[in-house]
Amino acid sequence: MLEQNSGIEIGLYTLGDIGPDPNTGQTISAGQRLKEIIEAAKLADEAGLDIFGVGEHHRLDYAISTPPVVLAAIAQNTKRIKLTSATTVLSTIDPVRLFEDFATLDLLSDGRAEIIAGRGAFVESFPLFGFSTDDYDALFSENIELFLKLNENERMSSWHGHFRSSLRDAEIAPRPLQKQLPIWVGVAGSPESAARAGRLGVGMAVAILGGDPARFKPLVDLYRQTGSEAGHASENLKVGVTGHGYLAKTTEQAKDEFYPYYSNYWSYVNRQLGMTGRMSRADFDQLTGGDTALFVGSPQQIIEKILHQHELFGHHRFMAQIDIGGIPFKKIAEGIELLATEVAPIIRRETRK
Repeated sequence: MLEQNSGIEIGLYTLGDIGPDPNTGQTISAGQRLKEIIEAAKLADEAGLDIFGVGEHHRLDYAISTPPVVLAAIAQNTKRIKLTSATTVLSTIDPVRLFEDFATLDLLSDGRAEIIAGRGAFVESFPLFGFSTDDYDALFSENIELFLKLNENERMSSWHGHFRSSLRDAEIAPRPLQKQLPIWVGVAGSPESAARAGRLGVGMAVAILGGDPARFKPLVDLYRQTGSEAGHASENLKVGVTGHGYLAKTTEQAKDEFYPYYSNYWSYVNRQLGMTGRMSRADFDQLTGGDTALFVGSPQQIIEKILHQHELFGHHRFMAQIDIGGIPFKKIAEGIELLATEVAPIIRRETRK
């Protein structure tokens, strides 16, 4: 794991989407997708990346509904890389079950488990687990506050909430190997979410999927200001940046190879969200410009974008999602190698304090 002054952490995350390869029309099975995700994590670990995350969905067109199970499998195939959810839909999961699952993962992985908690862009987990979207925010607020108490106490003498049964003299087992499980809040653009993360003193992982990254600086500033006003030490207020990416030897090669997959990805994501429309090549070229947040290009282009964002945010972690839209595993593996060998060393050197 990284030493304190060795620069920002570089890693990967996946949501495990299962889409057809636009070039062949073929769609792999959920089982094959999971095997490839485990292999990607193994490659990332061997190449020296710092963190690998898997996200939660409850749909047939995604392969991952239980991040701790997938991460436990990854733990048995890796040695040093940190393992996180990306994200856990905290509004619709029991915080006690979540804590125990990730504490178990922490023990199995020798202290590598983390959680990024969010409210999720999809809402299928609400009816699936018996919750109302009317309680979208209230559920998240109650659950994260309970989780933080569980993280601090191995026995809960008394706790009462609105959405789950009370706890009285409850043992919370097992305890993680780490003193506490690191938890971050995923923020897509909501000032309220940024302020809450700061108030609670947890990390904030900002999803920047396109456009001018500077528009997220007020969120980062609000997070740090709110955290400081709540009495949290500045070194504990950590910021992560997550986003879509694709690497190739040259920027033009990266754009040419990635466009069919990225357009494909947004086509079926928009259908899932009840929207229509396809991304034109002109739209894509605009999204991948040098001053935008879409991490598509040569290693040098990616380095420049990450360092530009580091000037804006002073963030501690960068995580890329490079496996979307039906991209074949060979291309994913090539991207992992480029990120680990040509991007990460320079980013760490340039951001080392």
